[in-house]
Amino acid sequence: MAKQSSNTNLHKAKNNKKDEFYTQLSDIENEMRHYKDHFKNKVVYCNCDDPRVSNFFHYFSYNFEHLGLKKLIATCYKNQDVDLFSTNESEQAVYLEYTGDKNGNKVPDVNEIGVKPLQGDGDFRSAESIELLKQADIVVTNPPFSLFREYVAQLIEYDKKFLIIGNLNSVTYKDIFALIKANKLWFGHSIHSGDREFRVPEDYPLTAASSRIDDKGNKYIRVKGVRWFTNLDYEERHQDLILHKTYTSEEYPNYENFDAINVDKTKDIPKDYNGNIGVPITFLDKYIPEQFEILALGIVGSIEFASNKRMEILDKNGESTGKFTNNAKGTLYREYNPKIDKSPAFKDVENGKLYSSIYARVIIKNKKI
Repeated sequence: MAKQSSNTNLHKAKNNKKDEFYTQLSDIENEMRHYKDHFKNKVVYCNCDDPRVSNFFHYFSYNFEHLGLKKLIATCYKNQDVDLFSTNESEQAVYLEYTGDKNGNKVPDVNEIGVKPLQGDGDFRSAESIELLKQADIVVTNPPFSLFREYVAQLIEYDKKFLIIGNLNSVTYKDIFALIKANKLWFGHSIHSGDREFRVPEDYPLTAASSRIDDKGNKYIRVKGVRWFTNLDYEERHQDLILHKTYTSEEYPNYENFDAINVDKTKDIPKDYNGNIGVPITFLDKYIPEQFEILALGIVGSIEFASNKRMEILDKNGESTGKFTNNAKGTLYREYNPKIDKSPAFKDVENGKLYSSIYARVIIKNKKI
């Protein structure tokens, strides 16, 4: 129940545009340590940020010399705290600039952080924010989930390196998947499973059992399916995935409407199969571009389905709904297997045969066979 509530909170935030999820410092530290060489003598820009509560600004300001940064820039939205070290509110949107420790105490003091006014509200799409973006070498932040596609499109347009937080299901967006397929975007190093805790604004409603309030009154929720998205390379994404299983037609059934076998877990990819393979989107956690070719996303609009059967839609218990569809509503499907499937999703109108619907799959091929 708690996990379901966490997902509900995420979707509610997206629908209501309450996208201010403040990333934990530990999650930032665990990821950034894999990219130290990328940051040397670079300008880092943390937009979509509130330095009052931002652990991104905290991390980069306190590790400025360690990383060898050239400059750190952060934009602060209107009605947020302009001073990282105070509690004063302001109606003025600002941006902060930090160029390193000046007095030798190895602490980013208030008088070392330049606070400059913005004419607008600090939105990443504003002309002012874009001018700051142009100065940057690397963008690191947690952008609004509801604007993820637009945010990434801007980074690509201005040819920026980036390391940002997003939701796993974002890979099913056509424009995001196109970048992944072209090897222009991939998952980061440190987060591959489980959920993550985020601090949320004071007015955010806490409805999930996994949410909490700490002893200082700060609110937190846990969100499933979080990933780092980046175009900064790291060594581990070029180390081949070790495969152990061998192909059999019984264990790896073909889809009814596309020429590919179905694999439910990345670790079960057969080592000796040279045809098309449908794998879960979590495969991208282990994707090695030298080992596998990404062909398509297994949804309508990305691939051409081979059949167009008329089928009745069944409910979650496999019972009749009286509703019908052609080609399984544009998803991959295979013959229903009672040994592994909870219930069938469709029934062929002509012969009564039962089928299982397969959630979004990435269609891949092993390059080394």
